[in-house]
Amino acid sequence: MSADFQYCILGGGAVGLAIAYQLSQHSSVLLLEQHDLFGSETSSRNSEVIHAGLYYPAGSLKEQLCLRGKELLYDFCQRFDIPHQKIGKLIVAQQANDPKLAELEAKAHSLNIPIRRLNKAELEKTEPEVRATEALLSPSTGIIDSHSYMQALAQQAERQGALLMLNSRFIRSEQQSEYQSVNIETSDGEYQLTVNKLINCGGLYAQQIAQQSQLDPELIPPLYPCRGHYFSYQGKNPFQHLIYPLPEANLAGLGIHATIDLGGQLRFGPDTQYLTSGELLYQVDEQLREKFAAAIQRYYPQLSADQLQPDYAGIRPKLHQQHETTADFIIQPDPQGHALHLFGIESPGLTASLAIAEYVVKWARS
Repeated sequence: MSADFQYCILGGGAVGLAIAYQLSQHSSVLLLEQHDLFGSETSSRNSEVIHAGLYYPAGSLKEQLCLRGKELLYDFCQRFDIPHQKIGKLIVAQQANDPKLAELEAKAHSLNIPIRRLNKAELEKTEPEVRATEALLSPSTGIIDSHSYMQALAQQAERQGALLMLNSRFIRSEQQSEYQSVNIETSDGEYQLTVNKLINCGGLYAQQIAQQSQLDPELIPPLYPCRGHYFSYQGKNPFQHLIYPLPEANLAGLGIHATIDLGGQLRFGPDTQYLTSGELLYQVDEQLREKFAAAIQRYYPQLSADQLQPDYAGIRPKLHQQHETTADFIIQPDPQGHALHLFGIESPGLTASLAIAEYVVKWARS
């Protein structure tokens, strides 16, 4: 007797859908998403940037999977006509010969990431409204319609035979001989089914899912939810590129940057606000406007605070506290090899999603 499905994926964000797309090419796949839309949390509440791979610790999963994921994502967008644009990004410094800028430039060269340094005159010609002493231009950075991307992943997975279920919540799993018994709750009630392997892509709920699937608590890293807010810009977009300040200390965040959507709308964000309560709330406090304006005016002095309007917020499933060095992705198999748990899949998770899926497929077939 065989299991109902070879693989059960928990979580229908960009990473879960990418895994479903790749695994369903050769295997039977069930994906469960607890909400009524795919990717309604972290995957769609971000800057929608295709990252070049400049920022991450050498040799880390974030670095490796971002570099590989960028290639795969651009290719997927071309093949399936996903709206995207290789718009390019400027990382701006307010002082000459800034060591942080030099460090990013050296890193780009070491990883064969296209990069170009601009002096003040070149920067003024490229982006007249930006005030900075020098900058790095990253031409391989892009923007993507994350909703269209996830919709395409879901459609392709379903065409390959995957079953994708919305409004379906994982309750628990137990190992029974060679199969796992999985209990789920749907709008029609509670069901039990069997699978060979479980893949936890629960994002903000990954730790909770790991507990419900009896993973050793010592293998479950603590979760530090971190909200990032965005403000939209009221007025004509003055920029041709994404504009980023130098990253925050310990890579706690990439600074309040200027991002542009595919419709040309300019918005600014995110900041970093660690949540102290267990509630995952997405409101944007208008009182943050002045803080945002002060940060933006360092590189865009013409900005007036009243041009900023609260837009949306996202919550990142960080694995480090505010003053700690940024943590890497953790992709943790259970000791028996029956389940794989993905923890801390924040930025560059969207860019890396197809590369993470490749990584998971290798585990699944091992």
